[in-house]
Amino acid sequence: MKHAHVIGAGLAGIAAAMALADRGARVYIYDSAPVAGGRCRSYFDRELGCRVDNGNHLLLSGNRAAMAYLHAIGAADSLAGPGRAEFPFVDLKSGERWVLRPNEGLLPWWIFAPTRRVPGSRPTEYLALLRLRIATADATITDCLRPGPLWRRLLEPLAIAALNTMPDRASAALMQAVIAQSLGRGGGACIPCWPSVGMSESLIEPALRRLAMQHAQVHLSCRVSGLDVVDQRVVALHLPQGRRELEPGDQVVLATPAPVAAQLLPGLTVPNEFEAIVNLHFAMPPTLRDTTPRFIGLIGGIAEWVFVKAGHLSVTISAANRLVDEDAQALAGKVWPDVSAALAIPATPMPAWRVVKERRATFAATPAQLRRRPRARTDLRNLVLAGDWTDTGLPATIEGAICSGRTAAETLMQLVP
Repeated sequence: MKHAHVIGAGLAGIAAAMALADRGARVYIYDSAPVAGGRCRSYFDRELGCRVDNGNHLLLSGNRAAMAYLHAIGAADSLAGPGRAEFPFVDLKSGERWVLRPNEGLLPWWIFAPTRRVPGSRPTEYLALLRLRIATADATITDCLRPGPLWRRLLEPLAIAALNTMPDRASAALMQAVIAQSLGRGGGACIPCWPSVGMSESLIEPALRRLAMQHAQVHLSCRVSGLDVVDQRVVALHLPQGRRELEPGDQVVLATPAPVAAQLLPGLTVPNEFEAIVNLHFAMPPTLRDTTPRFIGLIGGIAEWVFVKAGHLSVTISAANRLVDEDAQALAGKVWPDVSAALAIPATPMPAWRVVKERRATFAATPAQLRRRPRARTDLRNLVLAGDWTDTGLPATIEGAICSGRTAAETLMQLVP
């Protein structure tokens, strides 16, 4: 392989570029955006006066691909978190608070400890998770799991957060994949963490520095508008400055969002239903006594999670198609009471805020959409696909994006004569 051309500078594209550069390829990356990172990026918000992430992404110690990626770029120590498997929750309706604490080993004795498990749940309820293992391809999460304290106070918010799809539509198979990577491996795989400064600082900028040391070239604000294909090979890329011909032996990774990939490769089947995510960022209120970086799950509110970050509070609403068209100020006004209640903030006016709406944040994780996820390998002899929307066996997460990039690179290496 002489050169590898990676179209898309999101996390999947960067992961693919790193793997290819490590194997000796000269890498070129193209992205239509002015900054790299795709959905995984940070920026300075003038209204709030601090850096914010475009969304909240919680990593777990069991995300093996993500952790290996962070170690490879020298950013493993850039994460914050409690350092142990614990997940604080508050029920906004009853005011009850608790901390879920899975034990470290594979044997889940924590479900027999009332102070560690979900309040009101019984140990036998947790056995219901075994139904996910035998679910059919068409089964949804609610086909397999039943209502009860465990469902309302853990499994439902976990499903919505991980799959970004309401459980009555979401794939049981994908939920099983999430459980297998986390609770299925014991508490040692469930240690939560997140970037202490920002997504760009932890996941993107260190990777770009590493790629620069390997002489990779990153072209931003450079949209690839077309591909020329001859004899089942990509022979040229259409760039803003003109047509770039590829040399014999050059390879291509198409790591754009699914709709863009379908435009560049007519006839490609990709997911075509999407779910929104709405993130709200609030300036740090002066009445908040404890500004230690942390997070808390919300039960019975509009949002699922609140993060206390440097200089601001950040809130995530997943599976948010129902809210994406709502007036931003009205939405902030509805969410703020939940935030102040969760963090026990004394009565105070709503601080400065910012609402970020991602209308096509992820593909809808339904059984029907899973069947539309393509594999990395295509009919073209020198082009492969990458992206969290490809057939990774995982939801559209950081872990899925990185896995897809690595798979794309491995597939390309197999295609080299």
